[in-house]
Amino acid sequence: MKKISRSSNSKLLKMEEFFPESLCLDLKDKRNAFSELCKEEQIWICKPSCSNQGRGIFLLKNPAAVNTLQAKLHSTEECLLNKRVPYKAPQARIVQRYVHQPLLLEGKKFDVRSYLLITCTAPYVLFFAQGYVRLTCVNYDAASDDLTVHLTNQYMQKNSQYSQLKDETVWRMEHFNSYFNEKFRKTNGLPKDWVFTVFTKRMQQIMLQCFLAAKHKLNRKPGYFDLTGCDFLIDENFKVWLLEMNANPALHTNCKVLRDIIPTVVYESL
Repeated sequence: MKKISRSSNSKLLKMEEFFPESLCLDLKDKRNAFSELCKEEQIWICKPSCSNQGRGIFLLKNPAAVNTLQAKLHSTEECLLNKRVPYKAPQARIVQRYVHQPLLLEGKKFDVRSYLLITCTAPYVLFFAQGYVRLTCVNYDAASDDLTVHLTNQYMQKNSQYSQLKDETVWRMEHFNSYFNEKFRKTNGLPKDWVFTVFTKRMQQIMLQCFLAAKHKLNRKPGYFDLTGCDFLIDENFKVWLLEMNANPALHTNCKVLRDIIPTVVYESL
């Protein structure tokens, strides 16, 4: 980011302005830093790298859970160093500070999937596309141990209620914007069409900044392109957080809204 700030005239956001504090557990110094951060009661979310559909994600809700994870990581490291047993390297993981006061829609947690399309890497050509809103099937409760309360992706929501509620778990951005105008605009002093103005501009700003930070790692060859799925969360103070950016985003069409949106995204990308 320092390289970008020297070469760019645009104002850059600081990481803490849009990305929840995150540490890579593969690195010993980061694990030690995490131990120091977790001495008080707060929720962290642990995610494997290079995975999807919520697989392998779990919550760390107290220091005891953190200590158990640390002991497991230390034991694995010892086995690797001593090579006493056949060993397979564990999947890389990060821990991320959990945003425990998300904005809710009808009492449910949600996030927004948007798209960044890199159509060309020599020269760089980027496009933004609106996506859709993903809601949980059940009402939000920060204290719940049920992952379907905390994770909004469709794969995790496929519980006993999903078949009846699946069309309610995905909203078009137009519906989302109308809801904001009706429910939040006046009471919170938001401008009209906040979703398509302030929120969209912030998503684009964050996505561009992340691209600039990572572009030197991209292979630059004729014909290379990439469609990236970007997940954003809005907290109760209307602050926009980037949760993650996904290579190879899911293009399933589980419900009516997705059957309209996903083919359009694919067609326009091609």
